[in-house]
Amino acid sequence: MFPIEKIREDFPILKRTVNGKPLVYFDNAATSQTPKVVIDAIVNYYTNYNANIHRGVHTLSQEATDLYEQARIVLQKHFNAKHAYEMLFTPGTTFGINMIASGFSNLLKTGDEIIVSALEHHSNIVPWQMLCEKTGAELKVIPMNEEGSLIMSAYDNLLSEKTKLVFCNHISNALGTINPVKEIIEKAHHVGAAVLIDGAQSTPHMKVDFQKLDVDFYVTSAHKICGPTGIGLLYGKKEWLEKLPPYQGGGEMIETVSFEKTTYAGLPHKFEAGTPNICGGIAFGVAVEYMNSIGFDAINKYEQELLKYGTQELLKISGVKIYGTANKTAVISFNVANIHPYDIGSILDKLGIAVRTGHHCAQPIMEFYKIPGTVRASFAFYNTKEEIDVFIKGLQKAILMLS
Repeated sequence: MFPIEKIREDFPILKRTVNGKPLVYFDNAATSQTPKVVIDAIVNYYTNYNANIHRGVHTLSQEATDLYEQARIVLQKHFNAKHAYEMLFTPGTTFGINMIASGFSNLLKTGDEIIVSALEHHSNIVPWQMLCEKTGAELKVIPMNEEGSLIMSAYDNLLSEKTKLVFCNHISNALGTINPVKEIIEKAHHVGAAVLIDGAQSTPHMKVDFQKLDVDFYVTSAHKICGPTGIGLLYGKKEWLEKLPPYQGGGEMIETVSFEKTTYAGLPHKFEAGTPNICGGIAFGVAVEYMNSIGFDAINKYEQELLKYGTQELLKISGVKIYGTANKTAVISFNVANIHPYDIGSILDKLGIAVRTGHHCAQPIMEFYKIPGTVRASFAFYNTKEEIDVFIKGLQKAILMLS
């Protein structure tokens, strides 16, 4: 039996009201909520350990350094990376993607090709467009179908000896589609291309094994995984991280500095210039440990129950169309006939129900379906079927008001 009541007690924000109504938070694909154990870790750091790391000989600095590096090891073990120094702390998923795009700017040339999928968030499209503009490389796109799945036969046809890089999200933020990333990686490697996977939407719902996937780069953000904002992870295989140049210059990323020449530090410090988000890194580790204490298999099973129930109840409402019906995680992206998604979201907010509306930073998907956007309800393991019932009643009220 999934201990939902006990889990909900771990999240203080779930006790608050919005517009006089109990909060129903269904915007988890944008940002998950934060359990008390993570909040306590943040408070504990600033209360007892606040100091800069790595360079200090005093006790506070050494203690903060130990906590920060322990968090790196927690992430290494959770994601099964071969080495802890392959786990780079970043300000978030978007930052990590831009780091790799910048690193490849000296490795690509005119005539090279890079591939992205039609299901990408803007942060996994725009940096590669900028990279193509700099290098003369060409951007190719894996198309999608009506179900919201990638057309893999088209991917096969796009791959060639010209392909140098492939980028794909593990799970679509707009539709919830789970992409066949292991197959995508294997086929890319067959032609000698490197692969970056955007895991911002996958890591909250499943345990990802970097070595099993054989992925070259993988990025995610802590705020999707019950952690704080402003901290993320970039995993890179050792051989790639050693090949790429530093993204930023400054303190910590150097071995020696003179006005004649600077030599760079080894991994991971080569890519971690300046004072990092120390507290964020520590709290990231605590958040991952918290989710592991519940268990990702249990989380996934429970969230799939919520997805099934929410889909079933939504489809009982006349005029509802759900976008993305392939194998997916606990995301329902939908519209109601002749009603703008923004208007629905605004009325739901008045009823204390938080959903996301708009194009979800995935405008190519909306253009494919020829719609301005969707209402997106995204569930987490601390949500309930009772909350879905409140959401359904609120949606029915909104439809009545807007029809």
